[in-house]
Amino acid sequence: MGKLDAKSPCDGLLPIEIGAARLSEVEMTRLTSLAPKPGQEAAFSKALKAAHGMALPAPNRATGKAGARALWFGKGQGMLIGPEPEAGLAAHAALTDQSDAWAMVRLEGAAAEDVLARLVPVDLRQSVFKRGHTARTMLQHMAVSITRISGEAFLILAFRSMAGTLVHDLETAMKGVAARRGA
Repeated sequence: MGKLDAKSPCDGLLPIEIGAARLSEVEMTRLTSLAPKPGQEAAFSKALKAAHGMALPAPNRATGKAGARALWFGKGQGMLIGPEPEAGLAAHAALTDQSDAWAMVRLEGAAAEDVLARLVPVDLRQSVFKRGHTARTMLQHMAVSITRISGEAFLILAFRSMAGTLVHDLETAMKGVAARRGA
């Protein structure tokens, strides 16, 4: 029987640096979808804060920080990135391991906003989309989650099956922005 080796979603594709933008894969960690039970949102948020130091995020927001972050992921949904959820959270919400289902990349640099402006129908300028803001949107034809994690950096999640397309589309936009800037 052959040996199976685990590979990350963007294995062999990243990192890429073009002009003033850098695209790298975020090391895979635990991803858990959070779906509070009806009427349990406040209790779940309080339990999440006690267990992991962050509240359930408001719509289009993220809580926590690198290593332990929660993203708004749609109406009545969140995504916990990093820690294994404390078992008591299940009293207030459905918790589903999503670790193998997503690709996570980091786009950063002075050109990051311009790169995303070519691909995403959301205004991601820092004056509007500040650190801690998150959006579920489309990147070209792919459903993604985009979160600003610093002044010049974004965390992007896409379905694992779309990792190659995600990298290709971002790389193409990075080349276009670099050419436009003369870099």
